[in-house]
Amino acid sequence: MLSTLLQLASLAALAHGHGYISSPPMRMPGNATTSACGKSVVADIVKDKTSHVEGLPELAAKDAGYHASQCNLWLCRGVQFADNAANVQAYAPGQVVNVKIALTIPHVGSANVSVVDTKTNAIVGQPLLSWPSGYADEKQFYGQTLPANQTDFNVTIPTTLDGKCATAGECVIQWWWYGTGARQTYESCIDFTVAKV
Repeated sequence: MLSTLLQLASLAALAHGHGYISSPPMRMPGNATTSACGKSVVADIVKDKTSHVEGLPELAAKDAGYHASQCNLWLCRGVQFADNAANVQAYAPGQVVNVKIALTIPHVGSANVSVVDTKTNAIVGQPLLSWPSGYADEKQFYGQTLPANQTDFNVTIPTTLDGKCATAGECVIQWWWYGTGARQTYESCIDFTVAKV
C-alpha cells in the first residue's frame, strides 16, 4: 500500500512537466508577457516551464490582461522578446550550437528544431533537425533507452539567411514537439542573431 502511494505521488510530481530547452537559455515571461498575454498565462508558464500550448488559450480568454493582437500563444507560447533581450545569443553562419532538452514526461510524436521568423511565425528555410515520428516514445523512456540525440544534439546555423535574423527579436530557434497520443504541443524558443557575412 505504501509503495503504491509513493508511486502515485511520484507520478503526480511529474504531471506538471513534459519538456523544454534547458540550454541555451530559453525565453521566459516577464512584464512584457504579462502585458500582452495576461497574468494567468504567465503564472502557468512560470509554474511549469513545460506547459503545453493547448492549455493556454483557455487561461488567456478568462484574463482581462490578454490582448490577442499582441500575444501569439502559438509562437514561443506568447513569451515576448522584450522580456528576454538580455539572453540573445550571437551566432555566426555555419556555427554549430549544442541544444539540451529537459524531457520529463514523454509523449511519442514528431518534433523539429527550426529558425522561425517572429513576425510571420513561419519556419525560415528547412528545419535544422526533424524527427517525423518516434520522438519521445514513452515506451523507450520508461525502459531508459530514449535516444540521446533527442535531448542533447547539435544544430548548424544556416549560411543561407542572407542578412535575415541579424536584428535581435527578428528570429528564434524554436524546439517544437507534438505528442500525438496526448494531443499536446510543447515549444521553447532561443533568441539569437546571426552576423551578416
